[in-house]
Amino acid sequence: MRSALALAAVVVAACGELEGPGEIRGRTPMPAEELASRARPAREANPDASKQILFGDLHVHTTYSTDAFMMSLPLVQGEGPNPISAACDYARYCAELDFWSITDHAEGLTPRMWKEIKESIRQCNDVSGDPANPDVVAFLGFEWTQIGQTPADHYGHKNVILKETADAKVPPRPIHSDSFAAQAMRQRPPLAFQLQLPWRDWDNRERYFNFGAMSRELRGTPRCADDVDTRELPLDCSEGAATPELLFRKLDEGGYDALVVPHGTTWGIYTPPGSAWDKQLTPAQHDADRQTLIEVYSGHGNSEEYRDWRDVEFDAAGNEICPGPRDGYEPCCWRAGEMIRERCKAPGTTECEEAVVAARRLYLAAGVNARFTVPGATVEDWRDCGSCPDCFVPAYNYRPRSSVQYIMSLGRPDAPEGARQFRLGFLASSDNHSARPGTGYKERDRLDTTEARGARDRAIYEFLTPQAGEEKSAVARDFDTLRGSLSPIQVLDFERQASFFASGGLAAVHSAGRSREAIWDAFLRKEIYGTSGPRILLWFDLLNGDAPRPMGSEVRLAEAPRFRVSAAGEFEQQPGCPEFAERALPAESLERLCRGECYHPGSKRLRVERVEVVRIRPQRDPSEPPGSLIEDPWRVLPCPPGDVCTVEFDDPEFSAGARPALYYVRAIQQPTQAVNGAGLRCRERDASGVCLAVDPCYGDFRTPASDDCLSPVQERAWSSPIFVDPA
Repeated sequence: MRSALALAAVVVAACGELEGPGEIRGRTPMPAEELASRARPAREANPDASKQILFGDLHVHTTYSTDAFMMSLPLVQGEGPNPISAACDYARYCAELDFWSITDHAEGLTPRMWKEIKESIRQCNDVSGDPANPDVVAFLGFEWTQIGQTPADHYGHKNVILKETADAKVPPRPIHSDSFAAQAMRQRPPLAFQLQLPWRDWDNRERYFNFGAMSRELRGTPRCADDVDTRELPLDCSEGAATPELLFRKLDEGGYDALVVPHGTTWGIYTPPGSAWDKQLTPAQHDADRQTLIEVYSGHGNSEEYRDWRDVEFDAAGNEICPGPRDGYEPCCWRAGEMIRERCKAPGTTECEEAVVAARRLYLAAGVNARFTVPGATVEDWRDCGSCPDCFVPAYNYRPRSSVQYIMSLGRPDAPEGARQFRLGFLASSDNHSARPGTGYKERDRLDTTEARGARDRAIYEFLTPQAGEEKSAVARDFDTLRGSLSPIQVLDFERQASFFASGGLAAVHSAGRSREAIWDAFLRKEIYGTSGPRILLWFDLLNGDAPRPMGSEVRLAEAPRFRVSAAGEFEQQPGCPEFAERALPAESLERLCRGECYHPGSKRLRVERVEVVRIRPQRDPSEPPGSLIEDPWRVLPCPPGDVCTVEFDDPEFSAGARPALYYVRAIQQPTQAVNGAGLRCRERDASGVCLAVDPCYGDFRTPASDDCLSPVQERAWSSPIFVDPA
């Protein structure tokens, strides 16, 4: 038996090939006359606007990301390799974007991959036509994927977007987080698991062998030395930065034009319960020159809204306490205890109540792996615990003290300049893991345009889901008893998170031109906004002074600020693809990448129904509770009839308040159907609003691939704030 296992190990170690960046299929840029037509709708909606509106996606992964490779495997209904070349074709012909950026996880990248990524991005730009007026601008970037085991050491994920693409002007190595995420991606899966993957899907064995080859290459890359200037490190090592401070320092050492964009801040799949952004508002952990933008929405859901309820609380000694349900929100630690109570043979007894208390304690101790602590628990058993019941398309296991509103409410007036508050512009993107930038143009093809993945049949489900078929014991367990026996693909909660994946968001800039420099300048001005996917047009201006000042501006005023908002809804989509895409891309590529459906606008707009104004007055003292400073909505302004909604408002309280304030707006579109618009689709709630039953949308065989799990939502656009200080 031992000799057979040894032979199998040798075979697994020898098999597989390294997958490359692929080949860009489309070599035809959009003709100048068609390109000019993209700017026409914005000019027609707002003839006074001096800049055009361009749409893009600054958060895109290919199968060079380890998790994306896992999601591409046939066992979980993956479609095979999704290389960076496919992302270039998709952005240009399927989504018809104006700009996009690659952001594969630095933790999983090797020197070979980084070299190929840089070259592919340059090739994508080479076929974009005139550099002063390209049809699409491709930016180079990577994701710093930091995951802390506790709230104290968790900083979250940040995309590093680079202005330049030439070797001499970009980091020689992508900089990873040197955290739990980096360790997990370099972890060698148990041999039995490595053997079972190809054996269970022998016809597709090469894909599993290729995954093994990728893992071996990653593990074989030596780690760079610590505390050495990034410019002095060898090219063939893996460079890490354990904190934002070190990441900023390394970018400074190289003098790179780079922006650092936090994202998915409330996404509980990797954010430990109790996480908060307070610790990042320091001169060390925040770089006000680089960290100037934040992602409010992506295909992983909404991270905008703050709520006063908590996923965990702490006593005076710092011990974790599981809070009870509130305002329709049920903490998952509480739900863990309720499941144990429901299983007790003698409910109400001291023994049962002790088991309930133990279950909640073990849940909190397990952090992001807590679902394993209740044996045999199903998605239906967990109901919609951890979900924000009244948020717009909320992220999974919502962490409110990492929300964008909470972040923007923080303030330390006595801190050095640049660390007194976060002055961030807002954007949205897709966080797509199948090389598909800008997926939100049509709400369809759920398993292609979202991250939903899961077992293709019952046998694979039982293999990938360690809790499948377990007895529903009335005693919770410590996750540490399972930790060593689980592979990374088994730890991921494919089942429950599948109900929270949306089709993706978009970033939009007010740009003086289509060039790389013009778009980058818009980023720096924070003249940027995000949408939940549709190409909603949005302008937000401060009217005080000689000329309007746009979103992203910082001003000082002695009088009441006055604002104007203009917005226009997206165009209704026509079926199929426009003639340009059909001419430029081979038919099989259109089908493989776009599934035969491209961005194809008609002439009729959907209506923007209202504008919501949010006012936040950042803390003058850290003891001020954020809930009293975040006014959402502060104003609700109904839109007049017509395709373009223009409204004005002012704040007569500003002068009397004598404190800084920021204002941003949401343009809310008429209801339309959206993939996973209702999350876990709660079917029944009790009198307090707590969910009693759910109808999950699975990524696996239990929900047919043809079911897009559509529900009505009101798609929206979020402006960047305008920051107003008292004179």
